[in-house]
Amino acid sequence: MYQKKQKTSDHVPVMLDAVLDLLAPKEGEAYLDLTAGYGGHAMAVLAKTKAPQLATLIDRDSQAISYLQSQPELKKATIIKSDFASVCRDLVIKGERYDLILADLGVSSPHLNNAKRGFSFRLDGPLDMRMDQDQILTAETIVNKYDEQRLAKILSEYGEEPKARTIAKLIVTNRPHYSTTELAGVIARAWPGHSKAHPATRSFQAIRIALNDEISQIEQALALAIELLKPGGRIVVISFHSLEDRIVKTIFHDASGGRYDAQLELLTKKPIVADDGEIAINPRARSAKLRAAAKQK
Repeated sequence: MYQKKQKTSDHVPVMLDAVLDLLAPKEGEAYLDLTAGYGGHAMAVLAKTKAPQLATLIDRDSQAISYLQSQPELKKATIIKSDFASVCRDLVIKGERYDLILADLGVSSPHLNNAKRGFSFRLDGPLDMRMDQDQILTAETIVNKYDEQRLAKILSEYGEEPKARTIAKLIVTNRPHYSTTELAGVIARAWPGHSKAHPATRSFQAIRIALNDEISQIEQALALAIELLKPGGRIVVISFHSLEDRIVKTIFHDASGGRYDAQLELLTKKPIVADDGEIAINPRARSAKLRAAAKQK
């Protein structure tokens, strides 16, 4: 039902069954969605809680916010356009608490499928990549203004790109860059004869993460999200690359265990991944890793 509804927004919620199983939403529970996007997970959760007035949905994308605000099921929900780290800080200060918290990290299908947003190296568009369209800094500035050393550091740290230095040199030598496909073609020169994933995959990921400050956002927000959970509350996080998953694993691990001051109980000892059936329907799920935990009572 929910996947059919999401076709209008070109987005299928990833690992929806696992999210519902681990969040285990009950009627009347309060829900916080840190990355609401186009509401696929949120509407499925709220169908269980039947309490949209107790739901807070966050996204920093203007198009996603407009879509959420247009949905009748979400009319009573609190919908906030902001980065999730900032909202988590505000919610902690206000003393808000939730039974259910979800974070579906990374870039969504509507981002990738809209050439004008500049997220995809497969579609020709401007070098944008901003999750928040009100942000001034764009990918074009990064690739055309950052020096070679800084670019190499971004590609290495955020893309885990083994040829970071070579690609950074290619980017700088062939400036200026204004098109996603042109930049992807320059990056591909570092990987002649490639046959598997496109050689620009890691570099585009790295530039996007740096531009949107994604790692810092996750580190700040997850620590605060634990504080926002009610006793017995559940949190689910879906990540899409190893950097994100390591952060989630570390934060959950550090807050759990047999210690007297442990805040969490792990609900997933290892990350859950999508099965072949879901991947066939939704290729984005291929790299998804889901971790979950519950707040100690």
